[in-house]
Amino acid sequence: MEQIDYLIEIYQTNPWAPRALTASLMVGVMCGVLGCFIVLRNMSLIGDALSHAVLPGVVFAFVVTGALGSYLFCDGLDDEACKEVIEGLYSVGFFIGSVLAALLSALFITWIQKNVRTENDAAIGIVFTTMFSIGVIGISTLSKNHGVHLDLKDMLFGNVLGVSDEDLMITSFVTVVVLGSVMVFYRQLFATTFQPIVAEVMGIRTNTVYYFLMLLLSFSVVASMRMVGVILVVAMLISPAATALLLSDRLKTVLFLSALVGGVSAFIGVNLAILMDTTPGPAIVVTSTFFYILAVFFSPKKGLVSKYLGRRQFRGMVRTKK
Repeated sequence: MEQIDYLIEIYQTNPWAPRALTASLMVGVMCGVLGCFIVLRNMSLIGDALSHAVLPGVVFAFVVTGALGSYLFCDGLDDEACKEVIEGLYSVGFFIGSVLAALLSALFITWIQKNVRTENDAAIGIVFTTMFSIGVIGISTLSKNHGVHLDLKDMLFGNVLGVSDEDLMITSFVTVVVLGSVMVFYRQLFATTFQPIVAEVMGIRTNTVYYFLMLLLSFSVVASMRMVGVILVVAMLISPAATALLLSDRLKTVLFLSALVGGVSAFIGVNLAILMDTTPGPAIVVTSTFFYILAVFFSPKKGLVSKYLGRRQFRGMVRTKK
């Protein structure tokens, strides 16, 4: 009871707490829904690649946003006002730059897979490690030569407690776009996921759907990076979807369950992080993994316990017939 009172007090007295919870809930639901298609298409490693490949976009956006902001909006303003204007532009600049970097990485990966005799997973590894390294070099250069502070730790592991109003608006926009796109293009996504050849015969352009899915994945990765970081965002794409797939075989039910698991994991993870005074991103991921473990053991049809009980019942029936 004391812990609940403490949480209520935190949410009432600290404006960052409702923002953190709201953003995390949106990320959990969005990644849960989109992650179903990523897992079913065996594209989990691409999600990991895109989450790492956004760093060069962050560096590029930081430089461009600062330069354009100073040139276009700072005339007639003092240094303090100019700094506030530029900081307001950073969230939008980070989002645009990160999405462009993620899309560029997806194009490179696809080009290598189709035109070079290289294994698919090797192509993914080459591109995302290269892009990630370029981003780290860029951040290090900015920090040393320009006195700019970009916290690499927050980018790697997230900082949901530092979510700004601009971040919340961008996350809301991305969530609406992703969920709306899944609803509108559900038929195309369903067909190309399970029967790509039949989808081609039906007149659905599978390559177009693939690149559109890459665009949605890039949006989701960038929107989630602020909350859970580039390292842990792949877990939010995989764990809820994998849990839902253990509980149902119907795609619509899987989408609903995955969104539910993602949202509940975000809610519990953020509150546990506040109570335990720890990092919210890892707490959310550990919570979603806990739900996956529960599904592994106790899923009605695919769980280890149900399989064991089924085998035991079958052996009992065999002995009875004998």
